[in-house]
Amino acid sequence: MPKLESVEELKALRDQLQRALRVSAKSSTTITVGMGTCGISAGAREVMRVIRDELKERAIEARVTTVGCIGMCSKEPLVDIQQGDEPRVTYGNVKPNMVPRIIEEHLMNGQVVDDWVVGRLRRGWGEQDG
Repeated sequence: MPKLESVEELKALRDQLQRALRVSAKSSTTITVGMGTCGISAGAREVMRVIRDELKERAIEARVTTVGCIGMCSKEPLVDIQQGDEPRVTYGNVKPNMVPRIIEEHLMNGQVVDDWVVGRLRRGWGEQDG
């Protein structure tokens, strides 16, 4: 960890760690990246790398996993986020430069980035949201 130079840096670090704790408190965050041929050709490997880097940099514990094609090839790369009992949110056409905002707003602040959502699915059979 770098040496802190000011009270402002300390406060910023405190805020970042508090947000990371809130994410962990939501229990069992899973991020799933579509890695079918269509996803890979659309850039899913780079998106997944950036997701892992962002999680590590922000000290957020989350399970990162992959799936094959789910049939929305035109929306690849697809990224699902499932936090605790919250609805699963699927982001489409995710580019590496979008990942920091998704991590910050969705995981850390609990605010879904609605402009990039292509679907929501509640836990439980047949219950859809969005």
